[in-house]
This record gives sequence, C-alpha cells and structure tokens, in this order.
Amino acid sequence: LFKYADQLRRKKENSSRARSTEEEVPLEKRIAYKVDVFFSGHPYAKLLALLIATVVLIASGGIALFSVSGSGFLEALWLSWTFVADSGNHADQVGFGPRIVSVSISAGGMLVFATMLGLVSDAISEKVDSWRKGKSEVIEVNHILILGWSDKLGSLLKQLAIANKSIGGGVVVVLAERDKEEMEMDIGKLGFDFMGTSVICRSGSPLILADLKKVSVSKARAIIVLASDENADQSDARALRVVLSLTGVKEGLRGHIVVEMSDLDNEPLVKLVGGELIETVVAHDVIGRLMIQCALQPGLAQIWEDILGFENAEFYIKRWPELDGMRFGDVLISFPDAVPCGVKLASRFGSILMNPDDDYVLREGDEILVIAEDDDTYAPAPLPEYHQASHTAQIKHSYSLRFLCDLCYFLSGP
Repeated sequence: LFKYADQLRRKKENSSRARSTEEEVPLEKRIAYKVDVFFSGHPYAKLLALLIATVVLIASGGIALFSVSGSGFLEALWLSWTFVADSGNHADQVGFGPRIVSVSISAGGMLVFATMLGLVSDAISEKVDSWRKGKSEVIEVNHILILGWSDKLGSLLKQLAIANKSIGGGVVVVLAERDKEEMEMDIGKLGFDFMGTSVICRSGSPLILADLKKVSVSKARAIIVLASDENADQSDARALRVVLSLTGVKEGLRGHIVVEMSDLDNEPLVKLVGGELIETVVAHDVIGRLMIQCALQPGLAQIWEDILGFENAEFYIKRWPELDGMRFGDVLISFPDAVPCGVKLASRFGSILMNPDDDYVLREGDEILVIAEDDDTYAPAPLPEYHQASHTAQIKHSYSLRFLCDLCYFLSGP
C-alpha cells in the first residue's frame, strides 16, 4: 500500500513538472521539437510525411470539388487524384468555382511531385556517396587484410602482387582512417602493375568491430597490422588495441595475424594478448641486424633482396603428407627444384627447427620450409634408387644450403 501511494505521488509530481515545462515553452516550439525528433528518429519519416500530405491534398481537394460541382463524392475524389497526378487535367473544368479548386489542387500536386523527386534524388546521391566513400561491405573470402596506413604500404602491396602472380592475382583489402578517394589516389601514384591483384580500400577504424566486419575480417586468410607514424609507445599501444579488437570478433579468425611493432620491449605483451595467431615483427630491430651483417659482409645486401622478396627465390612452408616418416636427410634430395632448410614442428605448436639433423624423422603435421622460385614450382620426387651417404652430406653441407640455413636462423632471432 505504501509503495502504491509512493508511485501515485511520483506520477503526480512528474505530471505537474511536465505541465509546468509545457507552460514555459511556447506551443510552436514544442511542435517544432516534436517534428524534429520524428524526422531524426525515423528513417522513412520524409516518405511518410509526403504520403500523408498527398492523402490530405487529395481528400481536401475531393471535398472542395464535391462542394462546388454537382458530381458525386467518389467522382470528386477521383478527379482530385487526377489533378494531383497530372496538372494538365484541370483544363477541362467549367465554371469559376471548379476551376479555382482544380488549379489549387494541381499546384499542390506539382509541389508534391517536386518534393518526391527531391527525395529520390537525395536518396540516390546518398547511396552513391556511400559507395564513393567506401562505406559498403566487402564480400570476399581468402583475401589479405591490411589494417592501417604507413609509408611501407607501397612496397608491401608490390610484394603481395608479385606473390599472387602465380595464382592469377588476389584481393588485398586496406582499412584505414583515411578518405577512400585519397587512399586510391595515393595507391594509383605508385605506378606499378599489380598483375591481376585487386586492391580495395575502405574508410574506417580497426578499433571498431563494425568496421572490421565491414571488411570481412573473419574470412581473411592473413591480417597485417601496420605501425602508425606516432612515437614507438603510442604506435605499439594502438597495435595492442587493434589486436584486442581482432580477438573480440565473434565469428573467429581464419588466418594468422602479423603485427608490426616499433619497440622490442612491447613485443611480449602483444604476443601474450594475441596468443598463437599473432606473429610480431619489430621492423627497426630486423633492419638494424641486416645493416650490421651487410656492413660486415660486402655484397650481402643483394642476397637479402633476392631472398626476402618475391622477384626470385623465396621461402615457402608447406605440408607434404607423403613425406611423413621420412628422414630429413632423404628429404634434402627429394626436392629437385627447391632447397629444404627447416621443419615447422607440429609437436611444438608450429615452432621452426632450422637445419635439423639427418636422422630427424618427420612426424604427422610437420611442414617443410624450403627456398623455391614459387609455391607451385616444386614438389617432392621419388627418392633415387641409390645414393651414398657422402652425397647426402655433400648436399646438406654445400655452401649455398649452409648459408641459407644460417640466414634463416639469423632471421628467426636468438
């Protein structure tokens, strides 16, 4: 009973407060406010208002024609509709009263149709602008998604285009907080052939899940997070937030994530948050080590360029079920068009074992790391009927293979 009495008291207070507010605000301002709320809160408010105005015009015009002419009410309504639909139909009216009413209805009809054309034109313009600004959803599968924008994007797109050349091209989607037209203009200024690879740009923030879903993040086969142009700590903090957004995708992620870091000290935190899907690259650390090696060994820069790019031979990791149970010493002579130099171990959560012993036996799920011209130019061949142990040792310890294995070990870090 006390609760009910308290509710009644509150209702009276609210009604008296609303009444006092209505007394303070003029009626025309309250009506304008209600109309503004209606138009801003309903997406089809303009069309509904136009429909109501048309019905009111036809009804009022029909009543006026019924009062000034001798026709029936339904016939007057039909005439009112014809005057609204075609302003030239009122020319056949006879008499002062019917002509005044028909001209008024025709003028209102012209206003209604002019408003309708304006609404249709605005709707088409908004849709075209949304397409131009990159607000539409990307419907792609197995594409490469790049999050962010930096000066490294040009060389990255070039290498991806070369890598996709063997499969006739691919799709690369770029999501950045820039205008779509500006991004497409900057990419067009790069001036190189993408060789069948399509580059799709979308404006949005990688920190917003709705923008990530707009670029089909759950269907991408690889996601690259570029470092921003801010200082190292701010850039890595942003990369961490992007990784958190990616881990929050409900549909899950199909591909792995490569994150560019600016500070080596922040790398463990990003790996801890991202888990097994995250691979981090500290650009300045890798570049510094490469420069030191090039300074100590003249001519080494050309080798780095050949190995780390897609123009010549490069690294590939692939699983070959027919090699399960084979010794790595036999694997070395199983690829006539590639150089095996490591194994991706399934038993160690995908860690890379560089230059394993000859006696290492491949297990189920292991993948072979090779250096080949392209991913479709090599395949294991049957073992020769005879081979000497010295021949196997010669292949494994040849200077090119040893150098490539040391190169892989160098790139993998301590």
